[in-house]
Amino acid sequence: MSTTIIGFPRLGEFRELKFTTEKYFRKEISEEELLAAAKELRAKHWNIVKEKGITEIPSNDFSHYDNFLDAAFLFNVVPASVQNLDLSELERYFALARGYQGEKGDVRALPMKKWFNTNYHYIVPKFEKDTQVKLAGHKIFDEFQEAKELGLNTRPVLVGPFTFLQLSDFEEGVKAEDFVDSLVAAYQEVFAKLAELGATRIQLDEAALVKDLTAEEKALFLNLCNKLLADKKGLEVLLQTYFGDVRDVYADLVNLPVDAIGLDFVEGKKTLDLVKGGFPADKTLYAGIVNGKNIWRNNYEKSLAVLEQIPAENIVLTSSCSLLHVPFTTANEEFEPAILNHFAFAVEKLEELRDLDAIRNGQGAEALAANKELFATERVGENAELRARIAGLTDADYTRLPAFAEREAIQEEAFKLPALPTTTIGSFPQTKEVRAKRLAYRKGELSQEEYDAFLAETIDEWIKWQEEVGFDVLVHGEFERNDMVEYFGQNLSGYLFSKNGWVQSYGMRGVKPPIIWGDVTRLNPITVKWSSYAQSRTDKPVKGMLTGPVTILNWSFPREDISIKDSTLQIALAIKDEVLDLEAAGVKIIQIDEAALREKLPLRRSDWYEDYLDWAIPAFRLVHSTVAPDTQIHTHMCYSEFTDIIPAIDNMDADVISFEASRSNLEILDELKAKNFQTEVGPGVYDIHSPRVPNEGEIDNTIEAILAKVPSKKVWINPDCGLKTRGIPETKESLIRLVEAAKAAREKL
Repeated sequence: MSTTIIGFPRLGEFRELKFTTEKYFRKEISEEELLAAAKELRAKHWNIVKEKGITEIPSNDFSHYDNFLDAAFLFNVVPASVQNLDLSELERYFALARGYQGEKGDVRALPMKKWFNTNYHYIVPKFEKDTQVKLAGHKIFDEFQEAKELGLNTRPVLVGPFTFLQLSDFEEGVKAEDFVDSLVAAYQEVFAKLAELGATRIQLDEAALVKDLTAEEKALFLNLCNKLLADKKGLEVLLQTYFGDVRDVYADLVNLPVDAIGLDFVEGKKTLDLVKGGFPADKTLYAGIVNGKNIWRNNYEKSLAVLEQIPAENIVLTSSCSLLHVPFTTANEEFEPAILNHFAFAVEKLEELRDLDAIRNGQGAEALAANKELFATERVGENAELRARIAGLTDADYTRLPAFAEREAIQEEAFKLPALPTTTIGSFPQTKEVRAKRLAYRKGELSQEEYDAFLAETIDEWIKWQEEVGFDVLVHGEFERNDMVEYFGQNLSGYLFSKNGWVQSYGMRGVKPPIIWGDVTRLNPITVKWSSYAQSRTDKPVKGMLTGPVTILNWSFPREDISIKDSTLQIALAIKDEVLDLEAAGVKIIQIDEAALREKLPLRRSDWYEDYLDWAIPAFRLVHSTVAPDTQIHTHMCYSEFTDIIPAIDNMDADVISFEASRSNLEILDELKAKNFQTEVGPGVYDIHSPRVPNEGEIDNTIEAILAKVPSKKVWINPDCGLKTRGIPETKESLIRLVEAAKAAREKL
C-alpha cells in the first residue's frame, strides 16, 4: 500500500500567498517577486508532504487564484477581448478573476459559483462561438519541472474534461459536444508533454461524476473518456472523484482503460457497497478514507473496518477530497492538549494517512492504541435543558402568521417606502483603522469606552452618508464584527475559535471557520447594542443584521457526534432569541443572512429533501416565526446556483430576499418568474467582489433587465453582497451610481 492526497492548501501556513498577492495588487511588488514567492511556497509545501511520509505527491494543485480558471487558460477558453489586451499573461489571468479597469481596457470578472458542496468558489469560464480550444498554457508543466528539480517526481493534477465542460458556461447556440474533439486533442497534448518531461501518472479530477447524471451527460462522459484514453501517451491515468459516490457510472468506470480510480469513502453514501460488488484487479483503488473537509481526528478503528471490506488488490490511501478545505496545521494553535488532540488539520491528516497505512501493514500499534484511547473518552456533556426545548417544538413553532400577502400589505403601510427601495447588504469597508482599533481593543490596549466611542463615531459617519446619498433602508456597517459567523460564535456557548485556522474561500480570500465543540446556546444579546444605536441616529429604518442558523452551521466546522440537523436547530433557537430582542429594541427590519443555504445541499436531487431541505428550511422559519406582522424579515444568498431550489427558498417565508445575480447575468430571474415567486426580491445590481466601479448606465441597464422579468412592486435595489472587503472610494462611487439609477428607474415608473 501507499499514501497520497488529492491536493494541499495553497495560501500558506500563515496565508503568505494572500499577503504577497495583495502587495502585488497594490503595486508594492513586481510580478517577478510574486512569482518567486509562489515558487518558494510550492517548494515548502511539497517538502512538508514528503517529510510526513506521503509516497505520491501531487503537483499543479497550487493556483494564484483558482484551479478551474487555470484550466481555462491552459486550454485557451479565454475571451479574445482579454487575450488581446496589452497586459502580461498574469495580468490577463487576474483580469478575468477580479475584473480590470484601466487605460488598457475594461474587463468584467467572470462569474463565481460554489465548488460543489463546499465554501470554496470557482471561476466559471465561458465557451463561445469563436472559442478555439487548444493547449495554450504552461503552468502544469512548469510546476512539474519545479518539483523535479527538488528531486520529486510528482503526479500532476488537472480538472477532468467532463467536469470542465459540465461546470463551464456556454454562449447561446454553443454546446459542450461541440468541443469534445478539440478538448481531447488538447488533453492528449498535455499527456504527451508531461510524459516527455518524465511524468508517469496524471490525476484527472472528475468530481461532476458524483452528481445525478442524465443519459446525455453519461454519454458525453464516456465519449470523452473513450477518445482521450485511446492514447494516453504512455501515462498512467488516475480518474479521481470526491464529494460523493459514482453510482450512476460505476459499472462503466471500472471498465474504462484507466489505471486507477479514486473514490470517496467519507461522503459517498454508496461507495463501499459499489466497491464490494467488485473492483477490477488490474486497477488501483485510491480510497478516500480521511475526511478532507472537517477538522476532527480520524477514528482509526472505523476507517480500518471500512478498508477491510474493500476487495481491491491494490489500494492507495488518500484524503476524501483536497485538503484545500481545512486549515494548515494544528501546530500553530493554542488550545489545551485535551482539546487539540481531537483536531487534525491538513498536516495532521498527512500523519493520519501514514498511520493507517502503517497499521494495515502490521505496524503502527502505538498510534492505534492512542487513537482508541482518544475516542473512548467522553468529549463533551449534554445540555439537557436545550435538548428538552428542541424536543418540545411543534409545527406551530415553524409557521409565521399572518400569511405573506397579508404581511406585505401591512408592511407597505408601516414603512411607506418608495418603489424600488434602495439598501445595501449590510457591511461597509473594514479599513485598516477599523481592524487596528478592533485588534487594540482585543489586546486590551483600548478601553471599552474608547472602542465604543470609535464605533459610534464610525456608525454616525456612515448613517449620515447614507442619508445624504438617499438610501431608503440603512445599515449600520458591521464595523464591530470580524466575521459574519465568528462574531456570532463568540457569543454562543459550545464554540471554539482557532488562531490560524484559515481556509480559502475564493481567490486570496480566507475565512476562519469556528469549531462547534458542544451544545450551542446564546450567552447574551449579540447585535442589539449597535443595531439599536444606529436606529436611534436616524428616522429612516435601519436593518438589524444577523447570520442565519444554516449558514452559521455550514460555515463552521460541525460536530460529528450529533447530526447537523440537531446542531442547526440549536443555533436556530439562539438566533431566534436574538431576533426577538432586536424587535423589542425597536428594530423593525431584520436581515437574517443565509448565504450558505445551498452549501450542504446533497449533490443528488433524491437526497435534497429528506437529507437537508426538510429540516434546513424549517430551521430558518423557526428563527422568525413569532415576530409581529409589521416586522420585515430579509434574507440574503450569494454565489450559489439557486434556480433549482426556488420553491424551497420561497418556503423560507421571508418578506424580502436579496440574491447575488450580477455575475450570473440575472439568470435566476427567469426561474423566479416561472415559479411565481411571492417573496420580494433584490437581485444584486453590481458585483462587489471586483474592485471595478460600474460604468455610467451599467446599473441602469441592469435595473431595466430586472424590471422586464419581475413586477416593480416586488423589486429592491442593492449590491450583490456585503462591502466589507472593498475600499471606501470605490464603494461610495458605486453606491452613488446605484441610488441615482434607482431614482431614474423610479421616475420612469
